[in-house]
Amino acid sequence: MFKTMANAWKIPDIRKKILFTLFIIVIFRLGSAITVPFLDTSVVVSWMEQKAQGGNFLEYLNILTGGALSKATLFSLGVTPTINASIIIQLLTYALPPLERLQQEGEEGRKKLNVISSFVALGLAAFMAVAYYLTLKNIKGDDGKSAVLYTTGGEGIFAMFVIIGCFIAGSSLIIWMGNRINERGIGNGISMILFAGIVARLPEEVGRLAGLVIDDPKNYFALVLVYAVIFVAMIVGIVIMNEAERRIPVQYAKRVVGRKQYGGQSSHLPIKVCMSGVMPIIFAMSFMSLPSTIAMIREPVKVITEDTGLGEKIYYYFINFFNMQSIPYAILYFILIIAFNFFYVSMQYNPIEIANNLRQSNGGIPGIRPGKPTSDYIQRVLSKLTLVGAVYLGIIAIFPIIFLRITRLNVSAMSGTSILIVVSVAIETVRTLESQMMMRHHKGFLD
Repeated sequence: MFKTMANAWKIPDIRKKILFTLFIIVIFRLGSAITVPFLDTSVVVSWMEQKAQGGNFLEYLNILTGGALSKATLFSLGVTPTINASIIIQLLTYALPPLERLQQEGEEGRKKLNVISSFVALGLAAFMAVAYYLTLKNIKGDDGKSAVLYTTGGEGIFAMFVIIGCFIAGSSLIIWMGNRINERGIGNGISMILFAGIVARLPEEVGRLAGLVIDDPKNYFALVLVYAVIFVAMIVGIVIMNEAERRIPVQYAKRVVGRKQYGGQSSHLPIKVCMSGVMPIIFAMSFMSLPSTIAMIREPVKVITEDTGLGEKIYYYFINFFNMQSIPYAILYFILIIAFNFFYVSMQYNPIEIANNLRQSNGGIPGIRPGKPTSDYIQRVLSKLTLVGAVYLGIIAIFPIIFLRITRLNVSAMSGTSILIVVSVAIETVRTLESQMMMRHHKGFLD
């Protein structure tokens, strides 16, 4: 990877793209430090330290924003609206024929889908900005004051519009910066910004773990050392699983056209073990976060007594069942990841279409008859690989819950999900650099 970066830096055109990408990332980090007016950030930081912990959805969002959410800065919403919008459009592409036709139109169709996705992201950003403002308005500091400095009267209305407008503007600016990276930079813009936000949190988390070791080496030295070994092992495992694929052999039949013979060559059909990436984890996390989000709006009673009503008891047990650190939560979370993984792969991969394409190109799998037997065989292989990939993603996702329950050491900011995103983006960026270098060094037939 470092050799690829060094070689890419020597090419002026690619070097300009790298510098432009770094420039956008610097702007993103500066925006993550600019606080929104009319907010008491000390109250927000104190509240987030209490609520965003234990691997819950609030902490997950804070990780994706590079810590901007916990400081109520301009980029507090981060790339979350954009990611959710892309997921929604991707799902609707398989449900709505007009969007499906756009996807099949090639580059022009994808540009139109990107425009639609941007408008959906803007709508989601407006919704999230209003929800975050209402949450901030209900946050109280130790002195009883709200995190929003002005909450009533004309000043309160003006402050509300300014705060919500800043959050929406920050999210829109992130969308714009991501598109600029797509046009003039390296790699996928939103992925690079997401990568920068997660990486920005790593030094802080490493410093926190180092501080624990320095303050109490007897209890934390061996624990942090074990986690460091697990951390490296997870990186190696993610790289291996990210590259792992099953290659189904394909043989093309010979055919004679005029005096020339075509076909007869052997090839393979690659199927990745983990083709869905981090999407099933995001789906499952969004679903499992609903009870905790409801609990933030209306907290259940602390203790069940004889005077507690039936509704309060049901609500209490419901919220506690979805406690982020409980075993039932981890089991349900694991099952949902497997289910969403199968769902996502079923939308991405169509064995019947693949079998038809092979038959139309005079290709076939050795020992398997064309048509339905081929599609059934591909479906069986796909189901096995999907199960392996789903279990792998599930283990990565629930690792922080298990580790926290055993050791009481919170490592959510350096969890398997964060490592998965960082490693996947890094591998994809290196591939992009290699492909661009290959295009510039490829010798044509006139050389």
